[in-house]
Amino acid sequence: MKLGFVGLPNVGKTTIFNALTGAGAESSNYPFSTVEANLAAVEVPDARLDALAAMFNPKKITPATANFVDIAGLARGASRGEGLGNRFLAHIREVDAILHVIRCFDDPNVVHVESGIDPIRDRDTINIELCMADLEVVEKRIQRVEKAAKGDKSLLREAELFTALKNHLDEGLTARSFACSDEDQELISDCPLLTLKPTLYCANLSETDFKARDSYKPYLDLTEAAKEEGAAVFPICAKLEQEIMQMEPGDRALFLEDLGMTLSGRDRLIQISYDLMGLMSFLTAGAPEVRAWTITKGMKAPQAAGKIHKDLQRGFIRAEVVSFDALMECGSMAAAKDKGLVRSEGKEYVMRDGDVVLFRFNV
Repeated sequence: MKLGFVGLPNVGKTTIFNALTGAGAESSNYPFSTVEANLAAVEVPDARLDALAAMFNPKKITPATANFVDIAGLARGASRGEGLGNRFLAHIREVDAILHVIRCFDDPNVVHVESGIDPIRDRDTINIELCMADLEVVEKRIQRVEKAAKGDKSLLREAELFTALKNHLDEGLTARSFACSDEDQELISDCPLLTLKPTLYCANLSETDFKARDSYKPYLDLTEAAKEEGAAVFPICAKLEQEIMQMEPGDRALFLEDLGMTLSGRDRLIQISYDLMGLMSFLTAGAPEVRAWTITKGMKAPQAAGKIHKDLQRGFIRAEVVSFDALMECGSMAAAKDKGLVRSEGKEYVMRDGDVVLFRFNV
C-alpha cells in the first residue's frame, strides 16, 4: 500500500508526513521546500499480532506495512509542466491512493500561496490540474481507439465512452465521479488516470479548530463538498500529531483520551486507507513467525497464498482456516481443531479479514 501526500505548497504535507512516520524530512516556511519525494514505511497497527505472539511464542513478529510518500507541492499550471509539475505528476502516478492535504488552518507566519484560507478553492485547484493531466491520457486513448475502429467497428462504443469521459474531465470533474455501467468502468479502469485513484481529503487544522471542528466553517464546507463527489474528509492537526508521536505510550493514551480519541492520527489514517482501497489482512502463525499479510477484499485463497510465495499459489491444495476470534476463544490451535473450528477450504474460498491460515501445497 503506497499512499501519496498531495497538495498545494505550504499546506502541511511534509509536517504531517514527519509526524506520522518520524522520517525527519525537511520542512520549511516557503513554497517548494520539498523537491524530491520523501518515502517512509510504517508498520500497520494490529493488536491481533500481539495476541497470536502470546499464544505461539514466535521467534519473529512481522506486521504489514504501509508506505507513505511526501510529494512536492503543486502549482497552478502543473499539468503544463509549470513549477515542479512534471515531477509532481510522475510521483502521483506511482501511488495507490492519494491523501490530498488541504490547509484549513490560518497562520500569518506560514506563507499561503493563494489569498487566504479557502479549502474548496484549494481542492479544485489540485483536481483541475489532475483532470488536465488525465485529459492528455484520454485524448491519446481516443485517437488510438478511433484508428483501430476503422478495422473493427466494435471499438466504436469504446471511443464514444472515452469521448464522454473527456467531456466530463473538461468540466474539471474527476474520473471518480464519472457515472457509467460496471462494464464501462472496467474499460476506464484500464486507463492510468490520476483522478481515478482512491482519494482521501486530509483537512489540516489548527489545534483549536481541530477540537471544535464540528462548528468550524472551512472544515464543514470541505466535508459537504467532498460528499458531493462521494469522498471522505480526514481531520488532522499536524502539530498535535507531532506531540503525540513524541510521547511515551502511557502518556499518549491519556492525551488521546483527553481529545476524545483512542487512536493516533497515523493509526486512524491507516485504518481509513485500508477501507478506502478495499484492503484487509489475513494472518499466519507458528513458532518461526507470526505475520500479517495485506490483500484485497474478495481475494480467493490461492491468490492470498501467492502473496506469501508464488509456489504456494501454483501448488495450492487447500487452506486450513480458523477465524482469529474463534482461535482466541479456544486458547490454542489444538483446542480449535478439537472443536471443529479449523476449516479445510478449497480454491474458491474467499478470504476474510482476520483469518488465521495454514496453506497446504504441492512443491
